[in-house]
Amino acid sequence: MSVAELRKSPMMSHLLDALDRGEDIGHYGRLTFAIVGHHFLGRDELVDWLTKDPDIDEGEAKALVQQVEARDYNPPSRRTILEWQAHQSFPICPTPDDPDACNPYQELPMPDDVLQDIEAYRERQFDAEDAANG
Repeated sequence: MSVAELRKSPMMSHLLDALDRGEDIGHYGRLTFAIVGHHFLGRDELVDWLTKDPDIDEGEAKALVQQVEARDYNPPSRRTILEWQAHQSFPICPTPDDPDACNPYQELPMPDDVLQDIEAYRERQFDAEDAANG
């Protein structure tokens, strides 16, 4: 996968453009970028992009990428992105009033392993609710 693939998401394109300009995209912007980006970019390329943010050095970027890879986070939902955005000044989602914006699952072709992980989670959630109800 590639940066071109990430640019299919207006939110990710917004983050890429801000990083290209050397802007501080905030802690949650970097986290969002790393979580989504690790499914589309190699680890070195992801570190290179993150270090364009003046508030993170190479060691911190590598640690963030390693954490995201080790925990294999699925991309955050639109709701989570908007919650995270409320905790910082940089707008992760450039168009928060658009209900179709900033949903990585709608904007990007997610790898099969992400979709399978979500399906397995939903099955476990269903089973837990079923057991609790009866």
